[in-house]
Amino acid sequence: MLRAGAGIGSCCVQASGSWELVSEGRIFRDGQGRRRILLIYEMQLTHQLDLFPECRVTLLLFKDVKNAADLRKKAMEGAIDGSLINPTVILVAANKAVHLYKLGKMKTRTLPTEIIFNLSPNNNISEALKKFGISANDTSVLIVYTEDGEKQIDQENLISQVEGHQVALEKLSELTNITEVKKIYKLSSQEENIGTLLDGVIGRMSTKDVL
Repeated sequence: MLRAGAGIGSCCVQASGSWELVSEGRIFRDGQGRRRILLIYEMQLTHQLDLFPECRVTLLLFKDVKNAADLRKKAMEGAIDGSLINPTVILVAANKAVHLYKLGKMKTRTLPTEIIFNLSPNNNISEALKKFGISANDTSVLIVYTEDGEKQIDQENLISQVEGHQVALEKLSELTNITEVKKIYKLSSQEENIGTLLDGVIGRMSTKDVL
C-alpha cells in the first residue's frame, strides 16, 4: 500500500510515457495507436504491463482512512496481497519490480515491497519504505496489487480491511503534494525548465542503479 500524499496526481497512468485518453469512452491507446488492455472503472484502474502482458497491476484509492497503523502492521506481516504506497509513478516501479521478480533478482523479500522500493531515487530500502510506504498517521492510501496469469487476488477481502472511503482514481491529484515530490527526488527548477516533473522523477528512479 502507498501513502497518498507524495505522489504526482494522475501520472501513474502516464508512467509508460505513451498513454493518452481518447474520446470513445475510457479506452487507452499506445504511441502507435494500438489499443491496449486497460480496464478503468470508477473506483479502480487495471493495467497490463508492457514487458509482461500476462501480468496486471490494479490501483485502488482510499481517503479518510482510520486504521493506517493496522494496515501497516498487516503489510509488514505479509497479510495483505498488495503494496501500500505513495501514488507516484506506479507503473514504472511495477514493471521494474516484476522484471526483477521474474529474474530472481529482487532486492527485497516480496513483490509488493519491491514495488515500493523501486519508487525510491536511492538504494536505501528502509528509507524507501519509510518515505513511500504507509505510516500510522496516514489518512489516504493507494493500494497496488499485481496478478500473474491465472493468479487472482481476492479484491473484496482486500478492500474490506481498509476502514476508509474508496474513491475514484480521478481524485488522486487532490491527494498529492508536489512540493514533497520535488523534495524527495531533489528536483531543481532548472530541470523543470527543460522537462516535466514526471521526466525528472522517472530519471531519478531509473538511474539509481548506476550511480
